[in-house]
Amino acid sequence: MADSPRALRLAGTIKKIVARALESEIKDPRLGFVTVTDVRITGDLQQAAVFYTVYGDDEARANTAAALASAKGRIRSMVGGELGIRLTPSIEFHLDAVPETAASLDKSLHEAAQRDAELAKLREGAKFAGEADPYRHPADEPEED
Repeated sequence: MADSPRALRLAGTIKKIVARALESEIKDPRLGFVTVTDVRITGDLQQAAVFYTVYGDDEARANTAAALASAKGRIRSMVGGELGIRLTPSIEFHLDAVPETAASLDKSLHEAAQRDAELAKLREGAKFAGEADPYRHPADEPEED
């Protein structure tokens, strides 16, 4: 089932609120360079999954995850205050794996391109082991009497 228009609007608004809160309101030193990439909200508007990326190594990701977990209540309060709806959705933070997956795919494509270039160089001076067309053709065969 497709998301309802209201859920999509709320997800976009929650994304803006969370990004603004992380930028200006949350002053946790463990919080790294965070980008909110997506927000998905359930059809009943009770749960919101916030996807984020962190610039840095595994330690920065772990520190940021801990900072977001500790600030979850404050962020939910801010979301509830700005949305003005009867029930504020619970918020869960998820590390977005898209950048790592994209980097892995990019690396694989680059390696494949290099191997193709190496094969093209090997093919430049290559000749057939026998004839160019190893198959018999009826027109080439001598006729029998």
